[in-house]
Amino acid sequence: MNVASGAEVRTGILLSNLGTPDAPTPAAVRRYLREFLSDRRVVNLPPLLWQPILHGLVLPRRPQRSAHAYQQIWSEEGSPLLAITQHQAEALRAGFADRPDIVIALGMRYGNPSIAQALDELHAARIQRLLVLPLYPQYSSATTASTFDEIARCLRQWIDQPDVHFFSDYHDRPWYIAALIASIREAWREQAPAQRLLFSFHGMPTRTRDAGDPYYERCMMTARLLASALDLPQERWHVTFQSRFGAAEWLQPYTDKTLVEWAAVGVESVDVVCPGFSADCLETLEEIAMTNRDLFLQAGGKHYRYIPALNARADHVAGLREMISQCL
Repeated sequence: MNVASGAEVRTGILLSNLGTPDAPTPAAVRRYLREFLSDRRVVNLPPLLWQPILHGLVLPRRPQRSAHAYQQIWSEEGSPLLAITQHQAEALRAGFADRPDIVIALGMRYGNPSIAQALDELHAARIQRLLVLPLYPQYSSATTASTFDEIARCLRQWIDQPDVHFFSDYHDRPWYIAALIASIREAWREQAPAQRLLFSFHGMPTRTRDAGDPYYERCMMTARLLASALDLPQERWHVTFQSRFGAAEWLQPYTDKTLVEWAAVGVESVDVVCPGFSADCLETLEEIAMTNRDLFLQAGGKHYRYIPALNARADHVAGLREMISQCL
């Protein structure tokens, strides 16, 4: 409430995740990849060098392969990432049902619904405060900072600028660690723990880390907090990085190579959790739960389990609501 005027101060909450193609088709994937891979935060190469590669090599070839991967995970609700993020937004709206002064909108960094569309919705609601929550637990310039860039670009169009609070990440928040621990322990109650627990995070080029991006350190902090809470000895847990793209060196060790190496030396069972993903998506459902499972089993492993992302679990949504409430 604005005490001076007596007017209600409306707060907009913008939830954002990476995004998804509109359909599991080469044409839709090509549109999505063109936008995604044209972001200088994602591919930090001079446009005169990168754009001919993107349009001459990547976009003519990769959409067909990626579309096939999306087809493996597409559900009746459509893209799992979009559907789950919508469920998260709906659960948060329910959690704030007693607060008519709060408006929640969903905007993906790439694809639809876009950040621009979400901000248009909030602007139409005449918000005076804006809380931006990118659903990336660990800060990275390629994800979190890129979201900030797009928010700033869109807000330049507003004459009546809102007060803005931007959540950079939540990699070590107690509620986030507790929710992950609960999900792991639930899986272990259903079936005994595997020989090793693998924390697989999305990778990034090592040159980004060398330039000062704190992503790697924040991933390692998350993993250490989880291992400590689970009381795991060092030999029982490991951190790897997945989803590398292109010829550059990325953060290591690599998830796929590690799993093959483990199977070759007699590791029979592995549990994999991906603490960097707030919602299951192509990189978890197809890459980790399918492709990497096949690699491990074909190399001699016996038991492989992917423990799902937090998605719209009640404890996950409650934690997000708590984080938001602290800024209201």
